[in-house]
Amino acid sequence: MSQGSREERKNRVIEALNRARAMELHAIYQYMNQHYSLDDMDFGEFAANIKLIAIDEMRHAEMFAERIKELGGEPVTEPADRVTKGQEVKEVFPFDAKLEDDTVDVYNQFLKTCADNGDSISMKLFETIIEEEQEHFNYFDNVNNHITSLGASYLAKVAGTPSETGPASKGFVTKSGE
Repeated sequence: MSQGSREERKNRVIEALNRARAMELHAIYQYMNQHYSLDDMDFGEFAANIKLIAIDEMRHAEMFAERIKELGGEPVTEPADRVTKGQEVKEVFPFDAKLEDDTVDVYNQFLKTCADNGDSISMKLFETIIEEEQEHFNYFDNVNNHITSLGASYLAKVAGTPSETGPASKGFVTKSGE
């Protein structure tokens, strides 16, 4: 276990949670921007799934904020990075796969920070969210592989599909678990 007072250990955990929250806020903005763009390009199925993933990220940001508040901290409100705009459909999925893969890596380090500082509740929170981020990565990577190997024929299959996600979306992971 890390050295330092209980307060110092708690502050290290809050810092990790806030950095994770900022990453989630960036993902929300990035994915919603892509959702709108893909919908405008008439790739409704992609747009709908990215919207559902953004909703998952919203849930994650809120879970981190609630834990930060429980620990007496103040949740950050600024995203970790700027949104990359104007991506072509072929650029979206490798970009997002890398974003999710990097997130899983960083969150595993944050999980270790929580463990090293004696916070098993925050550690479990990261475990849960890492599993969902891995599902996001798998989706983005799978679509990217299809686009890479099948090209225009795959994109033509998705073009013109509906982007409607239905009432009161639960999010991508929750939806696929039904």
